[in-house]
Amino acid sequence: MTIRSITITGEPVLHAVAQPVTDFDDELRTLVADMFETMDEAPGVGLAAPQVGVGLRVFVYTYEDDDGVLHRGHVVNPELWITPTSVEELDLESESEGCLSVPGERYPLRRAERAVLTGVDVDGAPVRVEADGWFARILQHEYDHLNGVLYVDRLVDPHAHAARRVIKKAGWGKPGLSWLPGTDDIDA
Repeated sequence: MTIRSITITGEPVLHAVAQPVTDFDDELRTLVADMFETMDEAPGVGLAAPQVGVGLRVFVYTYEDDDGVLHRGHVVNPELWITPTSVEELDLESESEGCLSVPGERYPLRRAERAVLTGVDVDGAPVRVEADGWFARILQHEYDHLNGVLYVDRLVDPHAHAARRVIKKAGWGKPGLSWLPGTDDIDA
């Protein structure tokens, strides 16, 4: 297993729709194993293949819920269904999220409270995950990556404006930028 570099916003693979996986082989198994290792080292709660420069519809996740149950897995060629989102005012603390491709930043974003994820694993076996709360947020965030959407693309002002300023000041938003978990300092 290898820790892979994480691409930063501006890298074209992050802003394109990922392609379906058609080959369920050792290369896919290696990619998923590397993604778990990279996510853990970052540390993160999810990681999509485009974030390591691979334009395929694959992501990994890990989340321990309030009952101490560990939800850890991967999904290939996922589909996601979500409940409607609330129209109440954003809670700046409980609805803030971050992204390894916009390192060191957190902004509030409204997500659906519940999600159902289906797809297959690296062997083509069916996967179905039902999630609520923070776990549902993780699945929505990673699924967005497969459609070329970063969470900062979904922000509303004033948070969208603040994110654009930070990205510009950091020199991000252009191809060729990445960081290696465990090695690079990512403090913004």
